[in-house]
Amino acid sequence: MITGTAERGLTREGESTIFTSLVSLAFVCGQFETYKARPESLRLKEKEIDMNGPARFLGYAVTLAGMVLTMSGCSQLAARDQLNKGVDAYKNAHYEEAIGHFQKATELDPNLPMAKTYLATALSQNIVPGLTTPENMKTANQAIQIFQDVLAKDPSDVNSMKQIAGIYFNLKELDQAEEWQKKVLQVDPKDPEAAYTIGVIDWTKAHENKLKALQDAGLNDDGKGNSKAPKKVMEPLAKTNGPLVDEGLKYLQMAVDNRPNYDDAMQYMNLIYRNKADVDYGNNAAVNQDLASAQDWTNKAMGTRKANEEKKNAGPGGITMDSNGNLK
Repeated sequence: MITGTAERGLTREGESTIFTSLVSLAFVCGQFETYKARPESLRLKEKEIDMNGPARFLGYAVTLAGMVLTMSGCSQLAARDQLNKGVDAYKNAHYEEAIGHFQKATELDPNLPMAKTYLATALSQNIVPGLTTPENMKTANQAIQIFQDVLAKDPSDVNSMKQIAGIYFNLKELDQAEEWQKKVLQVDPKDPEAAYTIGVIDWTKAHENKLKALQDAGLNDDGKGNSKAPKKVMEPLAKTNGPLVDEGLKYLQMAVDNRPNYDDAMQYMNLIYRNKADVDYGNNAAVNQDLASAQDWTNKAMGTRKANEEKKNAGPGGITMDSNGNLK
């Protein structure tokens, strides 16, 4: 059983601990000088007040709570300062410095808007495309995990989805990249860049399949359907590449439909029609139609690119874009 004397001693010890905490907190945000500067008469009056132990303890506790709130405010201000410094470093392509500032910002204020997104974006700039060293993969996985943390709070954050897809694409993990771009389209079915990237991935897979099949047979790609290649090479290739070509055409057309001046997508339409010519091996009429379509898309791409450049060179105020990035 705790005696009255022990109870009073416990109270004094608690007061001493809290006072020490108050002083420590006060120094951090510059509050101690304010306390010292209070009028002597006011401090004397406080000493003259006959407060019992529990009342004094409660008073200290209330004050401590206020100081904790002040500390929180100071951390938030410091976090914003680190965020701003990180943005400046990022703009100047000082990515390592930016990462340091963004990491500090997230430590000071884990709920600071955009801090995690900025940190993950800065990390992604340090990823070397195609490099699978442990260090490079560690950076990539760290960036992906942070973007996924952002998505856990906002599942419709298209930017994080695109960033993850971009990281996987740079690492040549094309299946993962395509999966994430399709997640983008689930949120925004009219996103032209996501559709374009899926088309590029399908073309890349089909093109790599073709090159391997031809090289294994000691042949080179002629870009015109490879009609002189043997059936034993082209017929299995047609079965493998058929679904990729069909899907690629679908998504590239979607990209152009949603951004009519998308010259890059038009150029890939040319390329994937040339892959379609491989798939249509043995059907001369279909092959000729594929090659004609490929040329049409090349012409469209060149004309659109020229028009885009002319609008860009129109001078200040001469360029405007709609919500899909179309030049007006």
